Amino acid sequence: MSMKRTNVYADPEDLAIIKEAAKRRGISEAEIIRQGIHLAAMANRVWDEPLFSRTFEGTGRTPSRSEVRDTVVDAVRRGTDPDSGTAA
Repeated sequence: MSMKRTNVYADPEDLAIIKEAAKRRGISEAEIIRQGIHLAAMANRVWDEPLFSRTFEGTGRTPSRSEVRDTVVDAVRRGTDPDSGTAA
């Protein structure tokens, strides 16, 4: 992958932390900065498609704690083989 050089202004305290981390991890300061740039780029990326494309039918309200618990219990019971005591 080709890289492009750029200049940025950084807080001296941040640079000291990066220097210390690079030494501790045995990698270059530039690598830590590249990782930070990548994380910032991904956090601000606008995706072409939504993460979830399916929609689900529902009541339009948040279920209660007991409704969630009962639904999970029912699903676990349906997925358990009563003869062996393990999931089917």
